[in-house]
Amino acid sequence: MPKQAWRSVWGGRRSSLVATSLAIGTTVTLTLPATALQVQVTPTNPQLGDTLSVTITDTPSNSAPVVTLGNRTYTSFPSGDHFRALLPTTPLDKPGKLTLLVKNSSETDRLVLQLRGRKFPTQSIWLPPGKDQDLSDFEFNQVDAFKKLVTPQKFWNGPFLKPNGGPITTIYGVRRYYNGKFANDYYHRGVDYAGAYGSPVIAPAAGRVSLIGQEAKGFVIHGNCIGIDHGQGVESIFLHLSRILVKEGDMVKAGQVIGALGATGAATGPHLHWGLYVNGQSIDPLPWRTKGFE
Repeated sequence: MPKQAWRSVWGGRRSSLVATSLAIGTTVTLTLPATALQVQVTPTNPQLGDTLSVTITDTPSNSAPVVTLGNRTYTSFPSGDHFRALLPTTPLDKPGKLTLLVKNSSETDRLVLQLRGRKFPTQSIWLPPGKDQDLSDFEFNQVDAFKKLVTPQKFWNGPFLKPNGGPITTIYGVRRYYNGKFANDYYHRGVDYAGAYGSPVIAPAAGRVSLIGQEAKGFVIHGNCIGIDHGQGVESIFLHLSRILVKEGDMVKAGQVIGALGATGAATGPHLHWGLYVNGQSIDPLPWRTKGFE
């Protein structure tokens, strides 16, 4: 099958513990000899595909807390009078209890929350003989490296914009059967827009162009594509373009035209695929468009 689509315990000493559980979306204060961490997690009732925003206050300004979920650790970044870390969830995660550890230079806090399940549509794809083989790692290695960027600066501001004026044809999270076999590690990592061929593609938010891929130079799956680093582990990628109007290193503004919709790469017809990634994982872009993450 092609790559991707084909391809807790307490960690610190505590005294005068006045609260031992967290109601998600509310703030719980733990009384300590010196300072007390205050942690807030939103959304209050997360489901698969949501981005978790973990806000930490009452921590030394020179000590950025880290947040651990499972076997992954996430960096927090200063934002006004608090620190904030963004944690991805995906359709491949198991719903149920999530345990987060929030740690600064002197304290560790343990939080438990519930991740709701979510039903995703399924599609059946039938590939002819010879079309289901593995492909070269060339383009995937470059795209994977782009998705792992964690730039300290936050470039975006406010909710993200719709990157093309066409209607959505495939939503985030669709699961697939290939030749009758369910693909356990596949889900649609983005949103598809069926705009007119050559219609403008805009940057949904400000950022730095950090990936340019060209079909003529080996991007046979993604086609002509652009990757924008929005900062703090948030990246957008735009696939199957007919034209690329920016170059690597350019700073772009929200709403700026960066390319044109096309059908390059592994596309059955003209459309734009927009994928939004948080700390290397594809998340649902919809909450970023409707509410934003400040």
